[in-house]
Amino acid sequence: MRVLGVDPGLTRCGVGVVEGVAGRPLTMLGVGVVRTPADAELGDRLVAVEQGIEAWLDEYSPGYVAVERVFAQHNVRTVMGTAQASAIAMLCAARRGIPVALHTPSEVKAAVTGSGRAEKAQVGAMVTRLLRLDAPPKPADAADALALAICHIWRAPAQNRLQQAVAAHRTSGAPGTSGTPRTPGASAAPRTSGAPRAPRTLKGRTA
Repeated sequence: MRVLGVDPGLTRCGVGVVEGVAGRPLTMLGVGVVRTPADAELGDRLVAVEQGIEAWLDEYSPGYVAVERVFAQHNVRTVMGTAQASAIAMLCAARRGIPVALHTPSEVKAAVTGSGRAEKAQVGAMVTRLLRLDAPPKPADAADALALAICHIWRAPAQNRLQQAVAAHRTSGAPGTSGTPRTPGASAAPRTSGAPRAPRTLKGRTA
């Protein structure tokens, strides 16, 4: 499984590609940051993010894209920029038919360090250890992108099993999928047991 992790942001959008399967050593194929100037027009910055992500998709051809799920922050301007960059990443993947997965920061931290409250330094240290790197990737956005990719590789099998179980449950519980199907509007079959009843004759009346 090859996953492109995206830590969305307008000024710095972390990107990292990891390959492997759950339960086996993982390999980092690439890591970096897509940067845009803070004083540029918003539209130009979004185009730059799109071009940067497209270049990574062209070079590494990932099978999945994992993006950090945007959560509420006190700084509205920051969360807006994060959401816009996140949407660009999802758009680029969807346009190529690449499945997109969203993971919250706490899910990523828990998957990589075992604690959903881990600090960025702890995440970077574990990413370095898991990918057998010489030093933690810099800046932190790049390390977070790798952590997203690792998180998806480890969580994907369980998520797939859950989705398959839900789909199977819906199919088995759907009307008309179990037992003998009945034709809509059909009445019950007539009774055939016993002797036929004789016609009733009204008293006081002759034919």
